[in-house]
Amino acid sequence: MSSGCCDVDTVDQLATAGRRKTLYVVLWINLLMFAAELGAGIWADSKALMADSADNLGDSLVYAISLFVVARSVRWRAGAAFMKGLIQLTFGLGLILTIIASLLGEPQPIGLAMMAVAGVALVGNLVCFGLLMKHRGEDVNMRSVWLCSRNDVIGNVGVIISGVLVIWLDSYWPDLIAASLVAVVFLHTAYEVLRDAGRSWRSEPHTHFGRRGD
Repeated sequence: MSSGCCDVDTVDQLATAGRRKTLYVVLWINLLMFAAELGAGIWADSKALMADSADNLGDSLVYAISLFVVARSVRWRAGAAFMKGLIQLTFGLGLILTIIASLLGEPQPIGLAMMAVAGVALVGNLVCFGLLMKHRGEDVNMRSVWLCSRNDVIGNVGVIISGVLVIWLDSYWPDLIAASLVAVVFLHTAYEVLRDAGRSWRSEPHTHFGRRGD
């Protein structure tokens, strides 16, 4: 009579273990890409690369939070998603301030370096995107990390295109425009994640807060 319950618990445990393994992999990939893109962005004087590195740092924080709540209740996961939305919002606003500050000087981005580094980062982010794809519909926590991974791919493509335009037009404006688009993506993702977290939080009764796996 109890075998059905045990089977459900086993499936839940396997699903949680699968999510945790995926999150560990994408966390380390993003930490490595953050370090690589930040160093390359400073060397190449590229605001787009630095914006992309900030995106990877933000994602690393998102994945770390997701690991903490992966086996907790729906309210824990909704609260974590809310925190992740605030992280995305903070990075988006920070990027806008950085772009404004850069307009006071004369940046000289290196287009070829932008394309090369963003190309390598794109491969890493496509791996993350593929790993997270199967988890995107499981709960608000996993959907939020999938959205972050999707944004990484978009950001990498934007940096590659801006690198081509920097070389072609011999201008720093494509670099600043690409960084601005990354900031807009941050802000839009913050809106989506905060909206989903609010819905999940309101739909879950307070009495379920402490129940494992709810």
